[in-house]
Amino acid sequence: MGTYVVTGSASGIGAATASRLREDGHRVIGVDRNPADVTIDLSTMAGRSAALEQIVALAPDGLAGVVPCAGIGGFTDTDPADVVSLNYFGAVELCCALRPLLAGPAAVVLLSSNSVTCQPGWAREVADLCLAGDEPKTREAAAAHDAVHVYPATKAALAWWARREGVKPAWIGAGIRVNAVAPGLVDTAMTKQLRGDPRLGQFADAYPSAIDRPGRPEEVAEAITFLLSERARLIVGTTLTVDGGTEAMLFPTGT
Repeated sequence: MGTYVVTGSASGIGAATASRLREDGHRVIGVDRNPADVTIDLSTMAGRSAALEQIVALAPDGLAGVVPCAGIGGFTDTDPADVVSLNYFGAVELCCALRPLLAGPAAVVLLSSNSVTCQPGWAREVADLCLAGDEPKTREAAAAHDAVHVYPATKAALAWWARREGVKPAWIGAGIRVNAVAPGLVDTAMTKQLRGDPRLGQFADAYPSAIDRPGRPEEVAEAITFLLSERARLIVGTTLTVDGGTEAMLFPTGT
């Protein structure tokens, strides 16, 4: 049994993942802005530094994995710069800072989204800047777009980061597998917030689903815990789409 860090652990997919890991006998260090083992805001550099300090103290024997689920949606009243800072930099910078604690075999699973392939018109330049690693410049670029077009950019950057970095010696060479999952519409508090959005709510259920319903957080958690496990030891740098068939229905011959 190992110790895992799960951010965004107080609700949604993060809470379901933490619960699933605990059911399997693992120890989970939850990180969230709401009450958790580490109660902190990962959208700031100071918050990430404080989170690292607390996690190190709570995990003297190292970590078996990290699942950065903390994130915010691209809603009408959301600051697009904050979407960048929490969704991308809050995930990637914490993973990189925790890498010395990940004693292989270990795993990282990032939370991407099927909005990367299913939502048109998102801000590709923001994704590119995320990967370049300059947070102030990326925040500045994001501010020129609506948050709805920045959200998929951050999720694309996470998937691309997993693909780019996962095959490098610093990660897989140290026995640390890096992958991502890309959920579709999932029945969480974020989805309820989307349905209540004055501009975007009409699009909440616009995409088709082969299973005729939104996903459930625990269904995404099953995919995440599989990728964390040694059963997935051949899967490296990959993004697994977990969306009830939405992407397949929209793009039957590929995206």
